[in-house]
Amino acid sequence: MPRAILSVALCAVLLLPALPVGAQTINALVWCDHTDAAFLKGFTDKTKIKVNVKDYEGTGTALALLEQSRPGDWDVFVVDSTDVRRVVERKLLAELDAKDFPMADIPEAVRLPEYHSVGGKLYAVPEKFGYNAIAFDRSKLPADKARDISTLWNPASKGKVAIYDYYLPVIGEIAIALGKKPQSLTAADLPAIKEKLKAIRANAALVGDVTTSQTALATGQVAMVAGGGEFLVAGLQAEKPNLDWVLPDVGGIRWQQAIGVFAASKKKKEATAFIQYVLSPEGQARLATSSCYWGVPANSKAALTDRQKKTLRWDEQPKFLARSHPYPSPSESLDKAMQDLWADVLQK
Repeated sequence: MPRAILSVALCAVLLLPALPVGAQTINALVWCDHTDAAFLKGFTDKTKIKVNVKDYEGTGTALALLEQSRPGDWDVFVVDSTDVRRVVERKLLAELDAKDFPMADIPEAVRLPEYHSVGGKLYAVPEKFGYNAIAFDRSKLPADKARDISTLWNPASKGKVAIYDYYLPVIGEIAIALGKKPQSLTAADLPAIKEKLKAIRANAALVGDVTTSQTALATGQVAMVAGGGEFLVAGLQAEKPNLDWVLPDVGGIRWQQAIGVFAASKKKKEATAFIQYVLSPEGQARLATSSCYWGVPANSKAALTDRQKKTLRWDEQPKFLARSHPYPSPSESLDKAMQDLWADVLQK
């Protein structure tokens, strides 16, 4: 998941133009890409239902907000796919009927029933995904070098690398480079991962969040960003055509977000209609190219333009999906060990 997206739409609540008195409304707890006015207007124009949205960062933040809310205050929830089970365990999501959504148009690798279903029941639908891979400047680094993961730790890259400051995807990417499956990591794998991370850190000009990494790449301070992807550069390509992204040939880490209906919602029919819009070809195209950050639409029939498809490497998606892995889901103890490793290496 992109953790701190550079955005022109980071306000907490976005209110659409006034609708007639008595018009229906729903409340959605979302990521910032859903605050895009054009995206929301498409749904309101079709249904006359206004969507009030509040954006958040991190599932923990959303859960804290929900604890302060009254049952029924919220209707729609956008959440990291890896956290759907966690939310279902708290009995926060309503069961969905797969027949209400174009599941057949979502690639099998993206459907991830083990993430979005619990006990054989569907609770959330994948809506958008992308990659923590390599973002790079084509004027400074050839595409074939960007696809070669060893470029990150090659001494020739000294001072040319930025590291996206989020431990899970970068550690997962290094694990893949070492021939390990991110979902099967153990504490015994961490020493080898640490050595590669130290080599990347030695080449890094900076370690930063999305905005810092994005700025460093856009201004030419660095040639590539470890852990970067379409979310970092796709929205800038109109002004900075030299910026690009790619999945390394060895594979990479895939982030995914999903959407569901709150179990306590009193407007489940309207909430479901919103999810149907989100999964429609039109809704998918608008969500994929949101002003907050771009990503790959889950629906393979998304109404993207040829230029948008090129930016999102649409033709390469079958290969990228086959070579990518969802975020690691480490145990509590392994997660702490990963965070300790990250802090130890990057703070030195």
